[in-house]
Amino acid sequence: MTANPHAPEPVLIASTLPVPPPSGAPDTAAARATLDAAVVHLRSLQHPDGWWKGDLATNVTMDAEDLMLRTFLRVATPETTEQTARWIRSQQRSDGTWALYPGGPGDLSTTVEAWVALRIAGDPAESVHLQKAAAYIRDSGGLESARVFTHLWLALFGLWRWDDCPTLPPELILLPKRAPLNIYNWGCWARQTIVPLTIVSSRRPVRQVGIRVDELRSGAEPPRTDPLWTLAGGFQRLDRGLRAFGKLLPSSRNPVRRIAERQAAEWILARQEADGGWGGIQPPWVYSLLALHVLGYPVDHPAMAAGIRGLDGFTVHAETDEGPVRWLEACQSPVWDTGLAVTALLEAGVPGDDPAVLTAAGWLLDEQITAGGDWQVRRPELPSGGWAFEFANDAYPDTDDTAEIVMALRRVRHPDCERLNKAVDRAIAWTVGMQSADGGWGAFDADNTHELPLALPFCDFGAVIDPPSADVTAHVVEMMATAGLVDRPECRRGVAWLLDAQEPDGSWFGRWGAHHVYGTGAVVPALVAAGIPAHDPHVRWATEWLRRHQNDDGGWGEDLRSYDDPDWVGRGESTPSQTAWALLALLAAGDSPDAVERGIRYLVSTQLPDGSWAEELYTGTGFPGDFYIGYGLYRQVFPLWALGRYLAGRADSGGGERP
Repeated sequence: MTANPHAPEPVLIASTLPVPPPSGAPDTAAARATLDAAVVHLRSLQHPDGWWKGDLATNVTMDAEDLMLRTFLRVATPETTEQTARWIRSQQRSDGTWALYPGGPGDLSTTVEAWVALRIAGDPAESVHLQKAAAYIRDSGGLESARVFTHLWLALFGLWRWDDCPTLPPELILLPKRAPLNIYNWGCWARQTIVPLTIVSSRRPVRQVGIRVDELRSGAEPPRTDPLWTLAGGFQRLDRGLRAFGKLLPSSRNPVRRIAERQAAEWILARQEADGGWGGIQPPWVYSLLALHVLGYPVDHPAMAAGIRGLDGFTVHAETDEGPVRWLEACQSPVWDTGLAVTALLEAGVPGDDPAVLTAAGWLLDEQITAGGDWQVRRPELPSGGWAFEFANDAYPDTDDTAEIVMALRRVRHPDCERLNKAVDRAIAWTVGMQSADGGWGAFDADNTHELPLALPFCDFGAVIDPPSADVTAHVVEMMATAGLVDRPECRRGVAWLLDAQEPDGSWFGRWGAHHVYGTGAVVPALVAAGIPAHDPHVRWATEWLRRHQNDDGGWGEDLRSYDDPDWVGRGESTPSQTAWALLALLAAGDSPDAVERGIRYLVSTQLPDGSWAEELYTGTGFPGDFYIGYGLYRQVFPLWALGRYLAGRADSGGGERP
């Protein structure tokens, strides 16, 4: 893809980091010193039990909804409310908005929820910061244009009419597993969110909080209904019919609905995890608590108490000049972080029997999931054996974590090699068995590709299905290749899927990381590991794309706006993690030495004195276009990984000894 001369210039966040020269071979001793310092720093972050976990930052909707949840459940305290409000205020930008990610544009729904949360916390509507937010909201279409989830939260407090929210019938839980729109046609995160929301939507609870939102309305007319003959138009009319039916025959007089609500509650309770949460992520967690509560479960019920207590474990506390703050992680990533950290250390030359590596491997082996889960709906005969992302999410292992952990564990010289080998073999069998019919792999389910849910009126909150993606498929293909399974038909089909999925410009779409740099950085090493020659046109096409998108400072970056605006694809301020992804692809392909050396110079020159790297920008993706993640450990593990491979390659080519 050639540069667009009319494209807007990236909005960059000011950096205090030194900018390295654009060219020139890096000093091997400096690269080795950088790597050694990074190893020391990464070691220092390991928990005594063996795991690593970086903070997982998202946006203030997590905190606003936590404040609103505690207010609704009547478990908020002055301390939690003020600390949360202080954090939300600290994240507001000078234009009065709140964004989905640092450096991004203001986001309407995020700003609405932050405004409402601060009003509940006691901030006056006439305060300057809320007036600026209200002006932005009105200018952006007003409360009327906010997303469905924002309207649902407002409806809980009588600030939006339930009649103006899309209907979520509890009877969805009764649909057979092969029926259209059954809950297993949704991605696991959406499934776990929709089921409790059907109860909340059916019961329509309201608890007044003594505030108004009139100043947030623009007065815009509601959007017109789509034509009857369109899928969207048909669902809109079905939504109206379901709403009318619910009023005519509420739960108290509808035995089928009562059965559905009871079955939904049982489904929710059966999926509560050991830490009290649901799915290890914020949305199903908070909506499950709401659903159980509106069904009559008191806050001291064991399930409710465990859920509320578990949320406290997802809270990060910090001190600021304004006082203590608290913010909520949308998720926690210890299994993923630990797998990546082990591989980074091994790539850096740390021995496979190093105590830190062995402790981490032992913890990972204990975390392997051997119980069943929702994935068995599509693969009922497949034995379990994967890993989840979080400390506790046994119902939802994923292929991405499992592939990365298998690649890490296979390089560990564990004293109990029989145990490790059995775990690895079981994990490989499970992951391979999760291949979708088209040859690719999704993260949590096989063949989760039915697009009908996308047309429903309440589906404006991001990805709701889990189809195969290039980054996940690449990790699984690379896992199979490194395990000597490159000739298996599943691996060959995965390679074919990846080749077919290459974008017209030579890159690959990154589903779970930002964005084309992430996808390309994952796919090229996988293809090379699977036997695709480095001179193959697909590989050359990809490396040429990476060379064209290298920044003047030697690094790579891609703004998250690239998910919505193609002018941003491959463009953005350099970051350590994205630079490392590009380097891993170029190193695997074995070409572009000038680009590689400039990238290594960027990593060497931007390392901080403590051996870490700074990375304010988010490079992780939850829902493309809607939800993004700042992984606290990405800035550390991926640069270390790339530096290790670079120095190993120089040693192999006679450029110096491996550290």
